[in-house]
Parts: sequence; structure tokens; C-alpha cells
Amino acid sequence: MGETANTTEKAPKKSWFKGLKTEFSKIVWPDKESLAKQSVAVIVISIFLGVIISILDLGIKYGIEVLIK
Repeated sequence: MGETANTTEKAPKKSWFKGLKTEFSKIVWPDKESLAKQSVAVIVISIFLGVIISILDLGIKYGIEVLIK
């Protein structure tokens, strides 16, 4: 009663690789211009958020030091 039959069989590796190749061919790669724009956007936003987090960190650090003293 507690036993369950394992009806799922593993697919052969050739079939898996064939499916992987088919799916990989469906990928639409961005052109150089959009890739460059998106990369610059990611870098700028990362730097901007890093600066904001650093400012908040310094503010909290000095706020805690004021409360402790």
C-alpha cells in the first residue's frame, strides 16, 4: 500500500542533448549596440546604488556613534 511504482523513465542522453541544442538555437542574442547600452546602464545603476548605500551606511554609523556617546 505504501509503495508507489516508478513509471517515469529517464530519457536517453542523445535525446536530452538534441533538445538542448534545439532550445539553444531559439535564443535571440542582442546586437552589439543594445548590448553596449544595457551594459552601460547596469554599470551606472550599480555605481549609483553603491554610492547611495555607502551614504546611508555612513549616516547610520555616525548616528549610532552619537547615540552611544
